[in-house]
Parts: sequence; structure tokens; C-alpha cells
Amino acid sequence: MDPASEEITQILADFAHGQESARDRLLPLVYGELKRIAAAHMRRERPDNSLQPTALVHEAYLKLIGIRKIEWQNRAHFYAMASRLMREILIDKARRDDAEKRGRGVTMIALDEALARAPSRDVNLLALDRALDELAIQHERKAKIVEMRFFAGLTEEEIACVLGISVRTVKREWQFTRAWLFSALSR
Repeated sequence: MDPASEEITQILADFAHGQESARDRLLPLVYGELKRIAAAHMRRERPDNSLQPTALVHEAYLKLIGIRKIEWQNRAHFYAMASRLMREILIDKARRDDAEKRGRGVTMIALDEALARAPSRDVNLLALDRALDELAIQHERKAKIVEMRFFAGLTEEEIACVLGISVRTVKREWQFTRAWLFSALSR
């Protein structure tokens, strides 16, 4: 583990144990990666989305530091949770926008080849969210792998570390899940 990763992990542990000063030390170390994750999420959004990556980072960070009853395993765990929160923020916004439009339009995102090795397709963000929720009911760990890989951009090694499984298992479940999601989103 590199020194920056170790420092982030230690600061997360300090924060989880009530050291409020850890919050101020954490942000400068994680901000760049949070911004990268937010930008990846925003690339999948429609062009007229009014939410900016910086606002997404700030909203997710405020939610993250509001979580008190969590033992952060490491920085990868933190980034995976941040990505999940960003996804939830965007889903909530899409639902609000959809309700405001009363069905006139839907939020479209491009499903990149990370999910399926097929030509790029337009996918409704709400449909993707429903598919991931359905997957989580049937295969919770596989849904977590999708979130960490696709949304947070974690490597197979980082996912294995967060979930406490082998890299081989991550690869096998990722392969299954890509096919499952492609099928679910094609319906």
C-alpha cells in the first residue's frame, strides 16, 4: 500500500473513532479522486443535467462524513461508498426531474462496454438503477462489484480487498454480471 493510501486509511479510522479534526485532514487527500468519480458519473448523464461534478462531490462528501456508524476498511471502501452515494444522488435527481416532466422525457446514459462487450447503447438511468436493485436482491455481492467497478472505477484487486474475496472470484462474478445486466437492460 502506498503512503497516501495508508494515510487516508488512518484518517478514516481516526474519524470513525470520533476525531473531528480528521474530517478536515481527509478532504484535501480524497478530493481529486472524488472529483474523478463524480466526472465519470456525470459522463453518463444527459447533457442538459444541471448538476455539476463539484456539486455532486460536495453533496456526497457531506453524506459520507455524516455516516457515524461505519468502520472504514480502507480508502477503496471509502471511494466505493462515495460512488454509491453519488449514484443515489443522481438517481434521486433523475426521479425528481422525471416527476416534474410528468413522463415527457427520461434520463438517458450510455452503457459503455464495461457492462457488455456490445455496441454502445442508450440506457435509461432509472432502468439501470432498477436492474441493479433487482440484481442486489438476487446477488448482493455481484451488485456491489458493479457499483465499485463501473461507478467508482475500482480495480479488481481493490474490489477483492473491500469485499474480502479473491481477485479470481471478482473476475468471475464481473463476467457473469455484465451478461446479466446486458440481458436485463435489453428487456
